[in-house]
Amino acid sequence: MVEKEVIVIGAGLAGSEAAWQVANSGVPVKLVEMRPLKSTPAHHTGEFGELVCSNSFGALSSDRAAGLLQKELRFFNSLIVQTADKFAVPAGGALAVDRSQFSNALTETLSNHPLIEIKRFEQLDLPNKENITILATGPLTADALANKIKLFTGIGDCHFFDAASPIIYGDTVDRGILFKASRYDKGDPAYLNCPMNKNDYIHFRDELLAGEQANLKDFEKESANFFEACLPIEEIARRGVDTMRYGPLKSIGLWNPKWGDLYDRENRLKNRPHAIVQLRMEDLEGKLLNMVGFQTNLKWSEQKRIFRMIPGLEKAEFVRFGVMHRNTFLESPKLLLPTLQFMKRENLLAAGEITGTEGYAAAAAGGLLAGINASLLAMSKKPVTFPDESMIGSLINFISNRNQILSNQKKNKFQPMPASFGLVPELPKKIKDKKLRYKAYQERSTEALKVFKKILDSCYEKDHLLIKIN
Repeated sequence: MVEKEVIVIGAGLAGSEAAWQVANSGVPVKLVEMRPLKSTPAHHTGEFGELVCSNSFGALSSDRAAGLLQKELRFFNSLIVQTADKFAVPAGGALAVDRSQFSNALTETLSNHPLIEIKRFEQLDLPNKENITILATGPLTADALANKIKLFTGIGDCHFFDAASPIIYGDTVDRGILFKASRYDKGDPAYLNCPMNKNDYIHFRDELLAGEQANLKDFEKESANFFEACLPIEEIARRGVDTMRYGPLKSIGLWNPKWGDLYDRENRLKNRPHAIVQLRMEDLEGKLLNMVGFQTNLKWSEQKRIFRMIPGLEKAEFVRFGVMHRNTFLESPKLLLPTLQFMKRENLLAAGEITGTEGYAAAAAGGLLAGINASLLAMSKKPVTFPDESMIGSLINFISNRNQILSNQKKNKFQPMPASFGLVPELPKKIKDKKLRYKAYQERSTEALKVFKKILDSCYEKDHLLIKIN
């Protein structure tokens, strides 16, 4: 019997997933979103689940951590991953989406659910403790609510600086210079590649280093604390002459047949470019292209000038320039249980990037667990935790108090974490071969989740986890 309504604050990836899970359990949910009435430094629309950085959810294959996380989410009818699958665009071995169609579909699906009530206003304070509430406001939580969260937790906020890549019009690049290929020929040749010789590369790096930076506006005037997975391209360039070309601009694994025989070593060494810039499609037609790895804090005029130095992009027109924004997250291991409930208030849960998970699928995983547990609380039932052997369980363990219990590293500074095989428990027997080891992780996760799902299904009067998206 449903006794209470659930409030979800924030309709990003975590909030959207949480609201979907709650509503599909038969529990009414109120989904609160401040956009478009009030925006953030990184959002451009009022649609739910807007992807503000990349359009990629990471590797598809389940022998990769991101791929295994996606597979686990599909097993539990994740709205986010099913919608991503529906609006996927070619991206080699990764799951990337048409971000506009993706967020439009999420908004429509949630808006049409009979048990979801959409409220468009800025939440200025935490709801009363009697309300079952999921805090899913993300790393761009508005100041008023962020201050209330600080008062509630008694802990000053943690933060890092994140950046988004520019997007350019596909019909403004020189297709005569660019070539299509995916690294190591994984999947379809989904990326457009801009080859650079050594002189091009050195000149480009010099201009990046000298480029004028945008002011950080409301951000603290301090040495920027960047998230390593999303370093601005100019920061990567500062770390060494060759850092970019062994990072996002590496040419290894990419080859244009026009250059001759790849397997002729002399020919390969002679014709391989010094560096390669990759462009990933934002939509199925390739009308919009994302500059892979080109997060930046350069002024817009400098982006236009410097990025047009890349061969093939001399006449590129920009749909959106790169921007930098401050991401705030909770010091979750001191605040959250592995059920994602706050230790200080069992009716308050948190999910998504505000908890210190990194990546789109990880945000959805938090929303999934928070949604399941909020619905169980509404039915006066005990919340659950995912098995340690699963990627979801391991990730939640890392960002929750269970992390401190397991590692006893209370003095270590907590930093955001993406899905990683380094988080999952060791196998009973060590397997040296990586592929075989990751396959064993996957098989162990699958078996553990099958058992867990049977237990979870028995908690509900109906099997809401089998509802499909039309």
